[in-house]
Amino acid sequence: MTTRLIKRLLPAPLLSVVLFVVWLLLNQSVSAGQMLMALAVALAVPMLTASLRPLPVRVRHPLTMLRLALTVVADTTESNLQVARFLLFPPMRRHPSGFVTIPLALRDPNALAVLAMIVCITPGTAWAEISLDRSVLMLHVLEVGDRQAIIDHVKQRYERPLMEIFES
Repeated sequence: MTTRLIKRLLPAPLLSVVLFVVWLLLNQSVSAGQMLMALAVALAVPMLTASLRPLPVRVRHPLTMLRLALTVVADTTESNLQVARFLLFPPMRRHPSGFVTIPLALRDPNALAVLAMIVCITPGTAWAEISLDRSVLMLHVLEVGDRQAIIDHVKQRYERPLMEIFES
């Protein structure tokens, strides 16, 4: 088989493997029929969704990726504690919620998607939007005190590592 044909049949090999395994796990069976269905799904879905992926992902610096993942876990944990504090002790809230506009140097569409997911899964942020020209992230934050501190936090802890992973 030529490399071209393999690329055509498996445009996203990792996605195909995951789909195959998940299908079998969800159906709790490794019968021949389920294996064939899993194979059909694993081959069809990546081919049908290939046009939805903006660019091929070329992840660089896996250690930076691991550090970013740990940073997101730590920040999400801290934010969960802050949101719990707001819910349990409303008078302790120091600042009102609001929107913060963050200028972006990040341009890779995949990295921008990851940035949007990171800021949206963090408790304390309710909404995020990236401008059409991809130069600004608008973020709704539960408690806005020092806007510049929020901007610096996003740029240093998320944007900089994403640039290293996707753009360097």
